[in-house]
Amino acid sequence: MPTVVIGSALDIVEHCGVPRFLFSDFPLGNPCGHPWRPDMQRAIVEQGLRLLESATGPRTTARAPFAWKDDPGWRARYNHIDPAQREALLARGEERRRERAKPS
Repeated sequence: MPTVVIGSALDIVEHCGVPRFLFSDFPLGNPCGHPWRPDMQRAIVEQGLRLLESATGPRTTARAPFAWKDDPGWRARYNHIDPAQREALLARGEERRRERAKPS
């Protein structure tokens, strides 16, 4: 069955050797684009479908032509935790886990 992986972890997916890979340089969890941007999401999925036709061999990688919110500095801030906020974030996480553990 022909497949295309659309994802953001270029080094990991290429290492795995998938048949066709459409790389989107976005934060993990957002491979098809910004939330609430169906035009971008549709364009990325369409590019992935075109990759099924255009790939000339195994392990083909193409790149989506979009940038994450026109912000080249997002990567440096992605998942960055300010040491001054560490304790507050830990407390919020603990509270969330307690809430989720309650029976519904």
